[in-house]
Amino acid sequence: MVSTGVRNKIRKLRFAKDEMTQQQLADQVGVTRQTIVAVENGKYSPSLDVAFRIAIALGEPLDAVFYYEPGAR
Repeated sequence: MVSTGVRNKIRKLRFAKDEMTQQQLADQVGVTRQTIVAVENGKYSPSLDVAFRIAIALGEPLDAVFYYEPGAR
């Protein structure tokens, strides 16, 4: 997998939310744990729909969860 310029704060926000596990987040979002791992590690950029569902599950606005670093790969 190739890293993208999309970055996120999922790990930090999961731990701030009662130490939510990747599996718990995946279950709430409706994806696999492997998808959460790939997104969290910046190896995969989620669809806009999945990004919104992640933000909602974490109780945060989309731009508090995801951000873009131009030129980063």
